[in-house]
Amino acid sequence: MKKTLSNSEKINSQAWAWNMAVGVSILFLIYLPSKEAYSTSEQSGGYLDLLSLLPAGIFYTLLVTFLGSLAAILVGLLVGLGKLSKNPLIRIPVSFYTEILRGVPLLVLLFYIYYALGEFIHMPALVAAVAGFGFSYGAYMADVFRSGIEAVPKEQAEAARSLGMNEKQALAQIVLPQSMRTIIPAIGNQTLGMLKDTSLVSVLAISDILRVGNEYATKHFNFFETYTYVALTYLLLTLLLSRLVHKLEFCYRIENG
Repeated sequence: MKKTLSNSEKINSQAWAWNMAVGVSILFLIYLPSKEAYSTSEQSGGYLDLLSLLPAGIFYTLLVTFLGSLAAILVGLLVGLGKLSKNPLIRIPVSFYTEILRGVPLLVLLFYIYYALGEFIHMPALVAAVAGFGFSYGAYMADVFRSGIEAVPKEQAEAARSLGMNEKQALAQIVLPQSMRTIIPAIGNQTLGMLKDTSLVSVLAISDILRVGNEYATKHFNFFETYTYVALTYLLLTLLLSRLVHKLEFCYRIENG
């Protein structure tokens, strides 16, 4: 007979894997420039110089992720509610929107917003990046909100209305809070994907991590060192964000039973 792992064993395995991945990432992020700093050679253009430039790239990467997530959540909520509408004049256009945006690659959408629409509407690169992430990921988050709301038993909304609440009050005070148990993990996964996809904004001349790395590697011709450090930086940020999402999900479940 095959032995199945208990939930506690699965959690412990995941925790160990996360701790090992974070530890290895931090170890190499510290070791590589430290080794170079104590090296007797006078070679420049390595990990140590790159380390001084990365904070600015990390700032823009996290800024695009944060603002893009807020935009995507807002778009996803509005579109998700629209897909639940009984009015076909609302339901059909928002469904059309999700089908279109899911079929357009994010990189193409960023080019279209910044360069194509830029011929008519001038916008900063950061605004174009946030808009692109908001519209693209919002199309996916729409079904996250829709499925989360539909997962709440209809009796909950009916009970709220029997207490005198109208449909909007029942949705805001009863249905949505209960649906968050399903929605938060999915939004967290989308945000993790967005963090990694922020590397695409380098094409808009935003000085994110990859843009800083590209410019540095092109200048010093040390592509191995640069992209090794860039990859480790993305890995560490993704691991830390995944733990933050897990903590938020855990705290919400504790507070809401």
